[in-house]
Amino acid sequence: MSRLTVLYDPVCPVCRQARAWLEGQRQLVPLEFVAAGSPTALARYPALDHRSTLQKITVIGERGEVYQEERAWLACLWALAAWRPTAIRFSRPGKEKYVLTATRMADRLRAMTRGGDYGGQRGGDRCSGESCQG
Repeated sequence: MSRLTVLYDPVCPVCRQARAWLEGQRQLVPLEFVAAGSPTALARYPALDHRSTLQKITVIGERGEVYQEERAWLACLWALAAWRPTAIRFSRPGKEKYVLTATRMADRLRAMTRGGDYGGQRGGDRCSGESCQG
């Protein structure tokens, strides 16, 4: 795999922090960040449920593989030099509950920072260019 595209919510403070952290890591597989619900995301991935990408972290592989929620977080970690062994370890059977728990915690934190508002109510319907305004 030569590239992963991360659809993220630029209105969400947690998402922006996660993006900054991922960008600051040494990447074995380059991560490209595209605003979820933006015209770029809509044009590149017309068959994708774009409303859900504003609610769930979504990562897309170069051949169109779609990873959401815990699988998306694992894909991001897998792309990072220092975190690939951790991603591999947590993708093994029996470890899913740990990633699921961390993902749910991040989702709750995200909902608290955005007031629980997603999709068309904030961001999704007001995207222009590469940025969505809440």
